[in-house]
Amino acid sequence: IVSLGQPMKKYTAFEELGRGGFGAVYKALDTSTGQQVAIKKMNLQEEMSEEMAVNEILAMRNNRNPNIVTYLDSYLVDGQLWLAMEFMDGGTLLDVLQAVYLEEGQIGAVCRECLQGLHFLHSRQVIHRDVKSSNVLVGMDGSVKLADFGLCAHLSPEHSKCSSRVGTPSWMALEMVRGEAYGPKVDIWSLGIMGLEMVEGEAPYQREAHVRVLELIERNGPPKLQKPRHHSALLRDFLWCCLQADKDRRWSAEELLQHPFVASGDPASSLAALIISAKQVQEERR
Repeated sequence: IVSLGQPMKKYTAFEELGRGGFGAVYKALDTSTGQQVAIKKMNLQEEMSEEMAVNEILAMRNNRNPNIVTYLDSYLVDGQLWLAMEFMDGGTLLDVLQAVYLEEGQIGAVCRECLQGLHFLHSRQVIHRDVKSSNVLVGMDGSVKLADFGLCAHLSPEHSKCSSRVGTPSWMALEMVRGEAYGPKVDIWSLGIMGLEMVEGEAPYQREAHVRVLELIERNGPPKLQKPRHHSALLRDFLWCCLQADKDRRWSAEELLQHPFVASGDPASSLAALIISAKQVQEERR
């Protein structure tokens, strides 16, 4: 799956952007093109990490779309997998949410861009399974792209449903929490939670312990806006369509792209000013 060659010579000027359980992500310079790239260095010693790494490469390489982060190359370096992809200069949607407040038109724009990516994935029988603000990347030009495909599932005619519980508890769909078989609509639930996150600044139960979160989701069912009257009927209806407890009544990505809240959202290019001001806030906090 990986390329042969000398990534140490190809990429220089490494600067760490963040780290997680898998390893770390760096900004680097591709000496052959002069362009900035992002490089995810994944430790393969951990259990499951090899499977996740292969999963991520295949999902990104085989599913090219304007709303999915572009895969560039991958290498094996001293027991680490290096995954090179396009560098998104606006950071994560989470970074933006922690710095500025989003208007409804902007939330609609982000949802539309994510839904375009999800509709593409779902039409190709891929479930992301970890949709949340820290896995959505943004560009200074207002572009919005899905990232982090380590947990995604590839469906087939013989294997048309999944049952393993993966993802991040606060964003996990009710049917997954209950241990039921599930399909692509788990991503729609997670998108609905991300909608709540954009409105309220954080996901429901985000401060609770993981096990407690799962208990609360199962007991309380779909979470609700804290102050519903402060928001438009269109936004409330959109979230209601995403967060249906019955997955058969929950709307698909294709259906939600026609929802008036999404259809009336701002153009993606208008997010540029928001992302630039979020960057300025982050710089000031440093």
